[in-house]
Amino acid sequence: MRLWPRRQGSSLDLLVVGLGNPGREYARNRHNAGWMVVEELARRHGGTWKAKFSGQLAEIRLDGHKLALLKPETYMNESGRSVAAATRFYKLEPDAVLVVHDEGDFDLGRLQARKGGGLAGHNGLRSIAQHLKTPEFMRLRIGVGRPGRGDPRPLADYVLSDFTPDDDAPGLIARAADAVESLDAEGLDRTQAKFN
Repeated sequence: MRLWPRRQGSSLDLLVVGLGNPGREYARNRHNAGWMVVEELARRHGGTWKAKFSGQLAEIRLDGHKLALLKPETYMNESGRSVAAATRFYKLEPDAVLVVHDEGDFDLGRLQARKGGGLAGHNGLRSIAQHLKTPEFMRLRIGVGRPGRGDPRPLADYVLSDFTPDDDAPGLIARAADAVESLDAEGLDRTQAKFN
């Protein structure tokens, strides 16, 4: 079941944007959960990364649907430049864009798929909304938790630290990738019922 009608002239069903920061020092950070999810989807479906749109792009097929996976390499607060360039290239409407990102306001492991909504102080989302001229794109929020009792770090420092072994990042990333596959195959309502 197709989630949305493919726009006239577009060769793509869904653009999946994983938010993160470039650089080896950020690779395992909680803030890079979005990147980890699109990397997992590329691994599962044989996507090959190439430099495009100020980021890394891989195209995959899921049950006959064509998806592009994008990792903006502009740093988080400039993500919109990369997303807008890809959206123009593929001639997509904002509702065919899914942004996968970390969420410090959610308990570790909680997922939420939604369309539109607030930007919750997330610089990547703010940049994308500015460049697309609307907040009405889809999001998959990945709960990374907050500093625990007795941890003096501000949230910004916490999300820029690595997942710990106790966090089970591989399990969390795999579930989030499952949710993206569900969004493409079954649509938003069913995905929300399953994963939210």
